[in-house]
Amino acid sequence: MREVLEAVLRAQSEGRASVMLTVVATQGSAPQRPGARMVVLDDGSTVGTIGGGCLEADMCRRAREALVSGRSVLAAFDLTPDQAGEDGLVCGGRMQVFVEAVDPVPTLCLFGAGHVALPLARQAKQVGFRVEVVDDRVAFANAERFPDADRIVVDEFGPGASRMTLGPNSYVVVVTRGHKGDADALAAVLGRELRYVGLLGSKVKAVHIMEQLAARGFDSGALSRIHTPVGLSIGAVTPEEIAVSIVAEMVAVRRGVDPRSTASLRMDLPGRLGSLSGRS
Repeated sequence: MREVLEAVLRAQSEGRASVMLTVVATQGSAPQRPGARMVVLDDGSTVGTIGGGCLEADMCRRAREALVSGRSVLAAFDLTPDQAGEDGLVCGGRMQVFVEAVDPVPTLCLFGAGHVALPLARQAKQVGFRVEVVDDRVAFANAERFPDADRIVVDEFGPGASRMTLGPNSYVVVVTRGHKGDADALAAVLGRELRYVGLLGSKVKAVHIMEQLAARGFDSGALSRIHTPVGLSIGAVTPEEIAVSIVAEMVAVRRGVDPRSTASLRMDLPGRLGSLSGRS
């Protein structure tokens, strides 16, 4: 049991998805009792067991489906000759297994360690993100400035990207000190399967960077994935306010809300109050 839970926690801390299989009920003869657990990791490896044989093979298949869909399900399994097939596990009982998709901890990959990066790293950590920072200046990318960072890389942005956690649950924000750094960082991450890519800067700067990337061979499909200017439009001015706008946009993406539709979340209080006042 302990090794299963440790494997899940380790996968979460590394930003990896996993699926927990838990026997919740049995009837008749069954290979495991309720409470038995197994975890299936995103690379297909497993820790623990819920009974082996055809049961485990079928549950691993369901776990792979849950890794893709992100949805948890309650699965029933009859341990009969028909179900056993060639595996030969015939116990004559029934089992219910909860197939639980465990969300990985999202990772913010910050390219740049300047003034906006400081509050951005801090606020992202507060709302549950892992934080990784890369910058080619050791005076900026260090543990004193980023005490809560899970990883700090001192390198140029292109090579440094290879040492970052860049995957389906990663949120990239590019806040380097210049156009070259921005373009190098984006060139290193575009084309990867990422959850979010944001670029700090004005619309004029964004156009300039897009032109550079297009000249490097990136098509409009790749470029259209970049959120720029990054963050929700809240009139942010200070580094802390800019960080708030960026983190808010990342949270919206994480929770499946289109950042462009956030205005629709506002309640029309005058209209609502008017309708309420007309009730008897």
